[in-house]
Amino acid sequence: MIEDDRRYGFEAFDCAPALRLEAHERVARLQHDGLVRRLEKLEEMIERLEKRLWLAVYGVVAVILGQAFQSILAAAP
Repeated sequence: MIEDDRRYGFEAFDCAPALRLEAHERVARLQHDGLVRRLEKLEEMIERLEKRLWLAVYGVVAVILGQAFQSILAAAP
């Protein structure tokens, strides 16, 4: 005759410590979810920055190679 909501013949009730614990768990879960979202945004931003940096590196290398090729053409008649 014991159900999930009943224990030893008494009806279940919410006590203050249990409510505080539940509220704390909800707040912790919300904070965790917020941190996860922020981390995902940071990871996306870092990936975009990395792409831009590689593009800049390739641009610098292209300019250096272009100047080297131009100086070779200027030196050879």
